[in-house]
Amino acid sequence: MKSAPRRATLIAAALALPGCVNRAEAVETREPQPEASLLRSPAWVAAHLDDPSVVVIHVDRDRRTYDREHISGARFLSVDVLAIERDVPNELPPLADVKAAFERAGVFDGSQVVLYGGMDGLAPARAFFALDVIGHGHRTALLDGSLGAWRAEGYPISSEAAEPRLGTLTSKPQPERVVDAEWVDAHLDDPGVVLVDARPPDEFRGDAGNGDVARRGHIPTAQNLFWRDFFVDRDARRMRPAGELRAMFERVGARDDRTVVVYCRTGMQSSFAYFVSRHLGYPTKMYDGSYVDWSRREHLPVERGPARRARDT
Repeated sequence: MKSAPRRATLIAAALALPGCVNRAEAVETREPQPEASLLRSPAWVAAHLDDPSVVVIHVDRDRRTYDREHISGARFLSVDVLAIERDVPNELPPLADVKAAFERAGVFDGSQVVLYGGMDGLAPARAFFALDVIGHGHRTALLDGSLGAWRAEGYPISSEAAEPRLGTLTSKPQPERVVDAEWVDAHLDDPGVVLVDARPPDEFRGDAGNGDVARRGHIPTAQNLFWRDFFVDRDARRMRPAGELRAMFERVGARDDRTVVVYCRTGMQSSFAYFVSRHLGYPTKMYDGSYVDWSRREHLPVERGPARRARDT
């Protein structure tokens, strides 16, 4: 494993683009409460299918799902171009590559992007996170209920691939939205930071684990919000109402004046927690290396068992 300074250098290089700000000097982003525009209904998308400024993207790992059926006019984007292996799996690629991937999918400066797709909703959430880091998140939304809700409401399905259309996207990087192990370690006792672990409860407690997790458990001070619990109907992928979601976050100490930092095993499950936190309007960051990265760093503390008492709300 690379040393901490070496890894920090790699992360900085990966996020570097002209115009980037230094993470330590970045001004905290404060979003309005909540951002309803980050979640779109099937009816809204159907009403805007012919709008040239709306770009609908089907995000998945397996293109065959798109080839079989997709929203009429939707473009395909592989989630694998947004989650590559560096020191650990599923990290953001260089932001120039992220920008190019979305341009190939037809995203342009004035576009309103609507994402849906596979991996139980993780793929489009990962795409939202990637767009947010390059500065287009405020013009991006997830389709509530994904393709299942779209189909159930009788909207058009197609098996014909949309014609490729290259977009031109001006990147406005927000690298401060991505943090590393050193940043998390330095903020473990920061009362203005709420650390959220999006993994299943048994992995959070350390009762279960994967082979790539060197030490089972969780990061000290972390609270557990399993990403699947954000859905009111897991089959249809409908999101819980904003009031219920906010109550879940408040129970673990989130407040409008605190920064929510999400992580999971390798950054995919926490992509959905990242989206929900942004949807609710909390200042939000992602520890993209997540617990696999943390558990391999033997000098960093690990806890097992249930979460500590959440900070007072």
